Amino acid sequence: MQRRIAHLPLHGGKAPAWLFKRMSHLAGAVTMTIVEEYGPEEMLRRLADPWWFQAFGCVLGFDWHSSGLTTVTCGALRDAQKRLGNDLGILAAGGKGATSRKTPQQIAELASRHGITEGERLIYASRMSAKVDSAAVLDSYQIYAHMIFFTPAGAWCVVQQGMNENAGAARRYHWLGKSVTDFVCEPHAGVHNSTPSQPRQPFLPGLLNMVAEEADQNREASASLVREPVESVLREVARLTEGPTLFAPNHHRVLPTDVNVKQLHRVLRTAHERCPQDFETLLGTKGVGPATIRALSLLAEVIHNAPASHRDLGAPQPDAPTEDTRKWADYSYAHGGKDGTPFPVDRTTYDQSIEVLLEALRRARIGDSDRSDALRRLAALRPR
Repeated sequence: MQRRIAHLPLHGGKAPAWLFKRMSHLAGAVTMTIVEEYGPEEMLRRLADPWWFQAFGCVLGFDWHSSGLTTVTCGALRDAQKRLGNDLGILAAGGKGATSRKTPQQIAELASRHGITEGERLIYASRMSAKVDSAAVLDSYQIYAHMIFFTPAGAWCVVQQGMNENAGAARRYHWLGKSVTDFVCEPHAGVHNSTPSQPRQPFLPGLLNMVAEEADQNREASASLVREPVESVLREVARLTEGPTLFAPNHHRVLPTDVNVKQLHRVLRTAHERCPQDFETLLGTKGVGPATIRALSLLAEVIHNAPASHRDLGAPQPDAPTEDTRKWADYSYAHGGKDGTPFPVDRTTYDQSIEVLLEALRRARIGDSDRSDALRRLAALRPR
């Protein structure tokens, strides 16, 4: 999966009821068509592609340059799944704000309702992906929206978004279960940035990337520190943080303000009792959050000479291929945009699009594939 980056201005607003209702119907029709033609795992693969996801949201009629596209597109899919159930082909759980914290419960309910035996594994995938992007990737983006899409067979993808208020920017993280072999080492399918239209230098103070491949030694050392007697670790913390300029690893010196000793003491005792054998187990320990991970990473770097990674997840890869000549903003011309860009949403065309897709699905399911074949031929005519 290629990682693509886009720069977008942020603004408020939400989809009006008349538009969201149509978005839900069109999202459902598009999803059913893809599932019918290519299978449910292909739909998950596409949702895990930042570029395709953004184009999908544009087709649905949301603002092509707004971070709100993420939550509204996910919400439209979730609403479609509630209405259509198994007919949609994929299931959805999660949401924005407080709703996102109910995701494990929602997964369990859907697993029970649809006879899914992989419920616990899906709950773990949801929790761990959220924990990674909130506590192991310290990039100044606070996660506020989390959605997991999955199939009855247990395939899954996660789409979640964080906000950096200081930079006026949002970042969307994509996970594809099929490609995740290690939750704490390069697990993302892609990262999508939403930043002001005139990109400035990213506001990423103290950036720490604990899921970078090059941070492997630091992850191992962090977990090993927790297995050591708590008092000996705290003595080392006291020694390393006393005085104004004990040591200076590259960008700053470690001071008592870098390590909340009281909180670290409490969390270390809890984690030590669990005796985590690896970083993933440490990260999944209750109470272990970004402050604890940062403190342990600093200590691991100093005590065990295990370098941390400060590589930004959203930074372009040096060997990345040439970007596709298509622009996802072009897809906003399908039905228009909520705020009138590139033109107001054309309700008549929108409704016709929904009807064409639903009629094609009806005919395909009774053996008349002419319309589905026509849609496939149209897709082949896209600009190269």
